Amino acid sequence: MKAILPPGIILDPLLQQWLLEDIGRGDHSTAGLLIGNQIKSADWIVKEKGVIAGLSVAARVFQLLDHQMQFTPLIQDGEYCEKETKIATLEGSLEALLTGERVALNLAMRLSGIATATRKYVEAIADLPCQLVDTRKTTPGLRVLEKYAIQVGGAKNHRMGLDDAIMIKDNHIAAVGGIGKAITQIREIMPYPLTIEVETETLEQVKIALEHQADIIMLDNMSLELMKEAVHLIRQNNPGIKIEASGNITLETIHSVAETGVDYISTSAPITRSTWLDLSMKI
Repeated sequence: MKAILPPGIILDPLLQQWLLEDIGRGDHSTAGLLIGNQIKSADWIVKEKGVIAGLSVAARVFQLLDHQMQFTPLIQDGEYCEKETKIATLEGSLEALLTGERVALNLAMRLSGIATATRKYVEAIADLPCQLVDTRKTTPGLRVLEKYAIQVGGAKNHRMGLDDAIMIKDNHIAAVGGIGKAITQIREIMPYPLTIEVETETLEQVKIALEHQADIIMLDNMSLELMKEAVHLIRQNNPGIKIEASGNITLETIHSVAETGVDYISTSAPITRSTWLDLSMKI
């Protein structure tokens, strides 16, 4: 599966904002020490093993500071690298190299950490016909890139935002007064071709979602035994409905959850529980 980055019209303003945050009124350290526009080269090194993500994002950071910067990746996003692997070479303005270093490294380390964690979850269920998907639990401002890293790690994206699909959650159900009422009301006004997903916690709620023909039924925080019953009930009544499991998914439990027969497992863990992958730049 190919991971797709957002186009420059979306990405560049974000990168410019993050560069402005770091540069402020100017890079006093670099400006005070450098004379003239020196051209230098640099290497990017992996300091611990993991899956790399975000090299093209890092390249764009430097190119916004120096349009002639040469950023040459030595591997592709999604490749697993051992410690001390050289993953990219750079050549361009020394001022741009030093000024853009932190923002570029921060982004690549964050995205690589997510891709590395995602790969572990994906590999844990690779023997079963079940797909891992992410959630909207992302860092504000970083969503498009964090969800890109999820793709690099081998999983699929759930909704990018609230406008992607109808998802009727527990608080919607409580506010409206029931799953049936919520589905009926939203179906009258929803745009084509959005789908309706309903969050359920009991077999009774699953039955109501089936009765009102939800497109996707989420089994939220169910025990394995209850989940198996719910999957059997849904398959027996409407095999076309997709089934998603969610809630407290860990590396230790994900395979057992996939064995219940669900189509998708959604979890925020690769984003919310991942650590940064340590990278460094050497002039």
